[in-house]
Amino acid sequence: MAEDGINRREFVAAAGSTLGALGLAGCVENDRVRAGGGGGLSGSIDIAGSSTVFPLATTMSERFKILHDGVDFNLQSTGSGGGFANHFCPGRTDFNNASRPIKSEEQDACASNDVEPVELTVATDALTIIVNNDADWIDSVTVDELASMWSGEEQPQTWADVNDDWPDEPIELYGPSDASGTYDYFVEAILHGGENELSHRQDYSATEQDRTIIQGVVGSEFAIGYMGYAYYSENTDRVKALAVDNGDGPVEPSLENAKSGEYSPLSRPLFTYPAKSSLANEQVASFARFWLANATNRKIVADEVGYVPLDAEQQAEQLARLEAAIWEANTDN
Repeated sequence: MAEDGINRREFVAAAGSTLGALGLAGCVENDRVRAGGGGGLSGSIDIAGSSTVFPLATTMSERFKILHDGVDFNLQSTGSGGGFANHFCPGRTDFNNASRPIKSEEQDACASNDVEPVELTVATDALTIIVNNDADWIDSVTVDELASMWSGEEQPQTWADVNDDWPDEPIELYGPSDASGTYDYFVEAILHGGENELSHRQDYSATEQDRTIIQGVVGSEFAIGYMGYAYYSENTDRVKALAVDNGDGPVEPSLENAKSGEYSPLSRPLFTYPAKSSLANEQVASFARFWLANATNRKIVADEVGYVPLDAEQQAEQLARLEAAIWEANTDN
């Protein structure tokens, strides 16, 4: 029981009905608070994890710091799995960003160090397949063709090995490393989709830097890669995105198609995971609230970063989950 007599159930109910309005007020707070105002907060916030979520986390942290210049951020792009294994579960960071849900073995690793992750959905992504601008012989790809191209079992060496209508030229493959949540999601959605149970081929140029994937594809007419939509949206003049055919015709990657679910199976939720114990720190709790308060902001999430914002119902659900975790973190201490 909290000191003021409000129990957890009452608190969560109140959070669900009122916090949305309070949080949304934070979206316009920087109209009233000038940079350097400080906001009364200080301390540091350590964040690691997904390269896909990294630009969104960066944007949110920069806006938060305008309001609270006494708060310092240490933000790293390590891949979802790399962040969980090397930073978050050992207790070295306050948040881990992820482009797929936390795995059971990662939950176990966190639990062994008394780290309790709180799952918060922050946006939706359209995982995007890119090719060179000069590849005028391809505008779309089927899910089966993607599975064949990236299969460790088949390992086709030329485009013609996948589709007779494509050139008899070597395929140059660029993608995220196996520490990436984008890699994990691609495996589940494409290589393990339908009746498939294929492994991801390893003879490709793997990286945790999405700009390296862009550079590789820009450099060869016969290259192909995959990444989060935000990085493609920053490079639409340098590479071409392929429409994906999941059986009902080709669908282009876009924020609208990701939101509707039409861009299947490559639409996916994006997450950040604060450690519950870290939420007892005022600057960490305030930043988590700020992020969710702005998660419906199309100007920030869609126009500036390139992802699908939460809707009001999703936001209210995530805010209630966060407030419950903050309440527990403070009552446990």
